[in-house]
Amino acid sequence: MIHAHFKNKRGQRLAGLLFPGTRENLPVVIVCHGFTGSKEGQGKAVEMAGLLEQNGFACLLFDFAGCGESEGSFQDLTLSGHIDDLTCAVDFCLEKGLGPVVTLGRSFGGTTAVCQAAMDSRVRAVCTWAAPARLEDLFLGLTDQDLPEDENAPVTLAGNEGIVELKKRFFTDLQTYDVARCASFISPRPLLVVQGTGDQVVPPSDAAIIFDAAGHPKELALVDGADHSFSAHHAQVWEILLNWLKKSGIRS
Repeated sequence: MIHAHFKNKRGQRLAGLLFPGTRENLPVVIVCHGFTGSKEGQGKAVEMAGLLEQNGFACLLFDFAGCGESEGSFQDLTLSGHIDDLTCAVDFCLEKGLGPVVTLGRSFGGTTAVCQAAMDSRVRAVCTWAAPARLEDLFLGLTDQDLPEDENAPVTLAGNEGIVELKKRFFTDLQTYDVARCASFISPRPLLVVQGTGDQVVPPSDAAIIFDAAGHPKELALVDGADHSFSAHHAQVWEILLNWLKKSGIRS
């Protein structure tokens, strides 16, 4: 594991952990954490990255701007900013001689992966875990206040992981993205949609929206009883991921 840093297009320094694998020119999985998460995933993402290394893949974990050890303020978070950060993570991996590139995102990170891949043909495959498709429905449901007119005014959101504040422009930015339409642009690159049937944050119907909109090849993996974090199903989800990577021809 190597501590890595790179800048996004806004000049902010992003922190990452690079698992380069055992030889050069390996396919690389870039992992996008969830809405209020961080690159380590409370240790589970690090454990998964080690497993990927053991199976012949490099892996980059990184913090989006305003999260974890990366520069920036969480209040300034937007989906457009996340997409920029991920694009710069792709740049970083390719400059390191890694690739083909696979992007893997959990929750809002999965939405980011879908929308970014729609714009970046360098991404060879995409995997989502519990990714929301109806963004406004999800995030407006986390606040009980009317949205202010001022784009820089704070909006308080309360969810399972506590109370956070974002600027109103977060919601304005969401309106510019159609997740299903973005999913339709991933084909002919492989797409894996993973969803827990017991998810109380992002319903399985959101996974169906992404899956149904996408072209082939695509795969939908429903994990029976799994919650939004797959907290009791990590091993099962990792096995699904590895099997998909190995049969998707991503090594070529």
